[in-house]
Amino acid sequence: MFKTLKELFDKRLQSELHDKSPQVAEHALRMATAALLVEISRSDNEFHLVERDTIQDILVRSYQLAVEEVQELITIAEAEVDASISLDQFTVLLDRDLIPDQKIAMLEKLWEVAYADGRIDKYEEYLVRKLADLLHVPHRGFIQAKLNVQSRSKS
Repeated sequence: MFKTLKELFDKRLQSELHDKSPQVAEHALRMATAALLVEISRSDNEFHLVERDTIQDILVRSYQLAVEEVQELITIAEAEVDASISLDQFTVLLDRDLIPDQKIAMLEKLWEVAYADGRIDKYEEYLVRKLADLLHVPHRGFIQAKLNVQSRSKS
């Protein structure tokens, strides 16, 4: 089943990288976002259900998707992350299609997942920093995103 999901994800992502229609581009962004959120949830080698719930909430809120659609998206993203060698296939798409403010918003989503279990692990921080670099977000934007999420979580 996961092999089939991975093949579907690969075909969709590859075709979407070359298709310029707005609907296809939006779908590719959703898939890349889900994959990065899954990767950050796994980066500390401790997957908590609260992280999966946070990923689901972020995707529902960000893309106005039904819960069932988001669950399918997360399942496909998990399979793709398991099979991927690097994060480049996701970050290239996001770097190309997002404007600077959207990239900072993407980092905020990553920080939300990292903070979901109540603490930031050094591996989570490292991965968010690495993704910020791959998305060409300056250090100031990296810090801004972190502070924005910290302030929201204290409220």
